[in-house]
Amino acid sequence: MPEQSFAAVAVPGVDDPALSAEDAKLVTLARSSRARVAAAEGAAVRDQDGRTYAAASVALPSLSVTALQLAVAQAAASGATKIEAAAVVTEASTLDGAGHAAVRDLSADAVIHVAGPSGTLLGTVSA
Repeated sequence: MPEQSFAAVAVPGVDDPALSAEDAKLVTLARSSRARVAAAEGAAVRDQDGRTYAAASVALPSLSVTALQLAVAQAAASGATKIEAAAVVTEASTLDGAGHAAVRDLSADAVIHVAGPSGTLLGTVSA
């Protein structure tokens, strides 16, 4: 399979940093996944049935996967056909393009919340 390259996605700021309880849970899961293994990023997604999947980024000599790609892959491997919402916890000021593309593979309109390591919402990327 040829290696693909995706451009980073700008994260628009937010006027109201409040999240719904379900979306706040995604940020909490993403923070926990990141902290558990001291990864660069943590991510969590919610599928069409309300099930959640959390992951941390993986950086090995032979494999590199963003946290959001891995969370989407877990959802897809469990039978999810749609992503309702996602959250990424990162120190970066942009959303990685590969993770964004993975979410868009299962949902054109899912929101992707981007938060800093403290859990503070930095912005939300929507369709």
